[in-house]
Amino acid sequence: MRTPSIASTAAKILWAGATLCNVGAAYARPDTRAMTCAQTQALIKSDHAAVLTTGPNTYDRFVRQFGNECDWPEVPVSTTVPTKDGECRAYRCEEPINVPD
Repeated sequence: MRTPSIASTAAKILWAGATLCNVGAAYARPDTRAMTCAQTQALIKSDHAAVLTTGPNTYDRFVRQFGNECDWPEVPVSTTVPTKDGECRAYRCEEPINVPD
């Protein structure tokens, strides 16, 4: 029975680490600043909800305007996100503001 060499074992560990890094990059949050407004809205519409990066240290969950992605009592509220071609309308879940009578 042949025992694996240290170099062979190290190479396998490095290969596994590189593979895991590539898989992690594939699941990174989409960045609205790298997409057009139409691409951003299409992504949200197709997935019904998406967590998107909106700045260097910011992200949020955006939803369709007419859907059931928000937990009660939250509702879709209009906001804007930065995109390649300017500000873009999107919706995120927020509690409605109660206006006194």
